[in-house]
Amino acid sequence: MVDQHADVTLGHSYDGIQEYDNRLPNWWLFTLYGSIVFSILYWLFYHTFGIGFSQSESYQHEVQVAAEDQLAREMGKAVTDESLVLMTQVPAQVDAGAKIFQQKCVQCHGPQGGGDIGPNLTDEFWLHGPAPLQVYNTVLNGVQAKGMQAWKDQLGPVRVRQVVAFVLTRKGAQVPGKPPQGRATAEWDAEYAASKAAAPSEAAPTGAPGTTAPGGDAAKK
Repeated sequence: MVDQHADVTLGHSYDGIQEYDNRLPNWWLFTLYGSIVFSILYWLFYHTFGIGFSQSESYQHEVQVAAEDQLAREMGKAVTDESLVLMTQVPAQVDAGAKIFQQKCVQCHGPQGGGDIGPNLTDEFWLHGPAPLQVYNTVLNGVQAKGMQAWKDQLGPVRVRQVVAFVLTRKGAQVPGKPPQGRATAEWDAEYAASKAAAPSEAAPTGAPGTTAPGGDAAKK
């Protein structure tokens, strides 16, 4: 009778070393087969059928949820550069802004923001500044001298923020269109940073020429 627990060798030797032919333990086999089944199901669930969030999608989803929560808290407060940038991280707000843009802004800026009567909103040059608050103030208060109407009464504060959020997502898209107008973004940024450093308690100048930017029907930068 053969002892089932006895070591079994393959009958050959390499430099005096013999190779065992023992059966692997059940717990090890279950771990191996379980890992194979899990990997197949994981691939189907996340990558083939897209039922669950991938790691990167989960991260983006958490960022979006956090942005939505924070934005809800910010909506009743004063508009800031940070709150406008936060809105660009919430797809529902950007989508709402895109719809407003298509309804109110395409006549002057084109469907992709490349410019027509109004300037190109996607290049690196701006007439009234690229900072979020500068863009917001342009849409809100307008620039009558440039034919840019004020949208605060027609759209209201929430919809103005939404269309500004969409415009901010178009910055740097470089859509072919109207030739550059105004000053380069880097020049505006340096000037804006200096003005904020000089008056940190002020959110931003409103309505003054050179401090507003793009957005509405003639949302000129």
